[in-house]
Amino acid sequence: MRLHVGCAMWTYAPWQGRLIPHPLPPSERLRAYASWCNAVEGNTTFYATPAVATVESWAAQTAEDFRFVVKLPKTATHEQRLRGVDLRPFFTAMEPLGPRNHAFWIQLPASFAPADLGVIATFLYRLPRGYRYAVEVRHPSFFDDERSARQLEHVLGRVGAEWIPFDTVTLFRTPASSYAERDAWMKKPRVLRRTRALTATPIVRYIGRDDPQLTVAGWDYLVKAVVDWLAEGRSPTVFLHTPDNVDALTLARRFYSDVAAVVPELSPLPEPLPVAPPTLF
Repeated sequence: MRLHVGCAMWTYAPWQGRLIPHPLPPSERLRAYASWCNAVEGNTTFYATPAVATVESWAAQTAEDFRFVVKLPKTATHEQRLRGVDLRPFFTAMEPLGPRNHAFWIQLPASFAPADLGVIATFLYRLPRGYRYAVEVRHPSFFDDERSARQLEHVLGRVGAEWIPFDTVTLFRTPASSYAERDAWMKKPRVLRRTRALTATPIVRYIGRDDPQLTVAGWDYLVKAVVDWLAEGRSPTVFLHTPDNVDALTLARRFYSDVAAVVPELSPLPEPLPVAPPTLF
């Protein structure tokens, strides 16, 4: 019985010296993050494919059961729009992660509509087997039109892929009250909530508010969904976001604790590294 929780990044300036030891060399930053969470979103790969040596460093800093959900490059998803894509160099670069590579994350722009399901199906069918794949769609029709949702589920089910929902309901529940929230309102998708798992390894991205209390109040439904998934033998991964992400690390652990309060069989998360070395006085 495994639950994994994480954030959108492992290096973030507001965490340094407050939650994560600082300064740290690049070869130690992920290790420090992994003392807080047991999963992370691989967003950097969206912008550039890292060198193999860089990915080897990621693997060296994490345990084998740590989960990376690695985003496919934007050249494939946003520029070439899944057509004529050669991902062989990308998959080769990710090989050092081994079992840590939990799933390849295919985040599609909102312009991908139900009319593009044939393109999505062809792309998924041509991907190499042996990996997990998870698709994030943002077009509203996939969420508010039952027929479109079922068609997408059918396409994903044919290749055993998961549907990643990005839950923004809490973000949009009340008016924005900070610059970060206003920025998120302009950039994040406003779609209906989804809790239907297609595979044994569901993945959810949840974004709350800059006020931790509002973030916690909005995730009650997700705690219940995760408890149900665990009871069904599934192994979910949940990523916690807020508009400014200042408290995302502590919120990820708080979410894990809320689930563990209902499912005490869950193994505890690691103990975070001390921010500063102990002193004699």
